[in-house]
Amino acid sequence: MLEAVLFDWGNTLVRFDWDEDVGVAGHRAGLGRDDAEFTARWRELILGDAHGYRPYAELLAELGAEDPDAFIDREHEVWRPQYAVLASAQALLESLRDRGLKTGIVANSWPDPGRILRADAEAFGLAPLLDVLVFSDEAGARKPAPEIFLRACSELGVEPAAVLFVGDDLVADVQGAASVGMRTVEALWFRADDSAEIEPDFQAFTAVDVLNIVRRLARSPD
Repeated sequence: MLEAVLFDWGNTLVRFDWDEDVGVAGHRAGLGRDDAEFTARWRELILGDAHGYRPYAELLAELGAEDPDAFIDREHEVWRPQYAVLASAQALLESLRDRGLKTGIVANSWPDPGRILRADAEAFGLAPLLDVLVFSDEAGARKPAPEIFLRACSELGVEPAAVLFVGDDLVADVQGAASVGMRTVEALWFRADDSAEIEPDFQAFTAVDVLNIVRRLARSPD
């Protein structure tokens, strides 16, 4: 019996459109000055593979930011308009809750820490419709690790088999959720991940598809 529907964040409920000029403006706000050298080193570290998903504040300190947490706050204020919320996200969450289902987010929070994503969920009007928000920097594990999915189940008081997970990434979301026994939906409305030969239980091109999947599972004897 289905009891909860959990979602990924980036490229599932929201999409971020990177823009070089906005990136520079974020650094200007974070530092309080223009610094082309900082931006060049930031690109090399953050956009490359050398960061190892270490805390963003720690990396910013290494790059020379005097107050990394304040930098993150000011940078994100500049970048926030680059986020586009799925137009039907609020209606989708409301419909799921009207069916008596719990809802939540399980997301890899990098570079932005979980506190920033929680603030975004509030700003976008989604937080009141979510029963749990689990972010990797707070959980101490990144998807597809099972611990982060199981933490969400524990906080909701549900078993993984009673959860449907919706996400765009075939490895982090689909494979990770399936590994703990959740049923999975590949979200295709923002992007199509063809990087891995992993089969989700379902695919959804729109939010309505998710609702139809939920209805189908509600009728299933399993």
